[in-house]
Amino acid sequence: MGQARIVVVGTGYVGLTTGACLAGLGHRVTCVDVDEAKVARLAAGQVDILEPGLEELVSRGLSAGRLSFVVGARRAAAVADAVFLCVPTPMGVGGAADLRAVEAVVAEIGDVLPSRCALITKSTVPVGTAGRIRDLLGRDDVPVVANPEFLREGTAVADFMSPDRIVVGSDDRSAAEWVAGLYRDLAAPNVITDAASAEMVKYAANCFLAMKLSYVNAIAELCERLGADILAVTEGMGYDRRIGRSFLKPGPGWGGSCLPKDTHALVQVADAAGFDFTLLSAAIVENIAQRDRIVAKIAGAVGGLAGARIGVLGLAFKAGTSDVRDSPALSVASMLAAHGAEVIAYDPAVGGGFPGMNVVDDPYQVAKGADGIVVLTEWDEFRKLDWTYLAELMHGEAVIDTRNLLDPQAVLDAGLSWLGLGRPRRTRASQGDLTTAGRP
Repeated sequence: MGQARIVVVGTGYVGLTTGACLAGLGHRVTCVDVDEAKVARLAAGQVDILEPGLEELVSRGLSAGRLSFVVGARRAAAVADAVFLCVPTPMGVGGAADLRAVEAVVAEIGDVLPSRCALITKSTVPVGTAGRIRDLLGRDDVPVVANPEFLREGTAVADFMSPDRIVVGSDDRSAAEWVAGLYRDLAAPNVITDAASAEMVKYAANCFLAMKLSYVNAIAELCERLGADILAVTEGMGYDRRIGRSFLKPGPGWGGSCLPKDTHALVQVADAAGFDFTLLSAAIVENIAQRDRIVAKIAGAVGGLAGARIGVLGLAFKAGTSDVRDSPALSVASMLAAHGAEVIAYDPAVGGGFPGMNVVDDPYQVAKGADGIVVLTEWDEFRKLDWTYLAELMHGEAVIDTRNLLDPQAVLDAGLSWLGLGRPRRTRASQGDLTTAGRP
């Protein structure tokens, strides 16, 4: 396959990464958005998204003449070999995926697509969406293809260029094989299947990861109650090749732009199919309960939240991104404020504007007069903070590490106490003793 003419509709995390990477693979890519100011910035090589390697990839694509940005999809789609739909599919009423953006694009370009142009869903869409798009198109000569993305924020470019697998599904086998060929230079296994199965792969994978995270958070809670250490437990689990090491780190809950909406959407799909997906529903309930447990843990560590001054380190849903969509860190910080705490927060990639808290631009400012400091996002820079200086600034001595990120001994040496998840509490009295030194 030679150079393909590709249109990517949407320039968010998925769309911009997809467009820039496909241009990097040698295709001619036109990225489309409705935001004129954003299109102008991108055409000038300015990338607003915090994503390692993405700005450089965009610049190379622009310089090589293989990447361009325009407003409106209709003209570009009229001469395309493939159109990727990378528009938002947020959680709608009752948890179902909201497909209005997808349907709007199909309505806009459906009648101008060249015959045999592949219309490809890259956004996460419910099982059966390909059939729904075919009905909206009303054209037998335009194949609809499902090609779900598996991009993690913070590593999206690396994930695209070095994928675990490439999943392509269509009821038109030749169209699916042609789309798979767009990735010919990537060394990854291809899974070519029907559209419904390809759509299900994305939900099945994301929901499995969500359940795995809820599971390890529940195990961490048991470890605390039974005197076990979650680090040793997950190390022992991780050597089992049937389980693996990924997604075995406890935290304040899972969030972001994908897992919350995908879990709710699959529950809705299951309900519509007459299946009570109790297992997945329980993982969602457990995730909400985890945030409540974290707030209770913090309250116990500082002796109550009403009137307490709490320093918060991290607001993004994960390190390496500025995304706060359904962020467990932001949720916990907001809950602390709702319980009467004075919240001073810092995140290296997230600015202010959140009700009930003061967001500062220096991590040491969160410690001034604080009764406790809470680590909520796993930014590596928090490991390197001067905890002796932080201790001097604090009023209290509690450090609650909801990511098990810090070196407990460094915190203890500063004269503070350390409390992680699923691990024995460490205080100055214990001075490095791994035994439990009280519970919050």
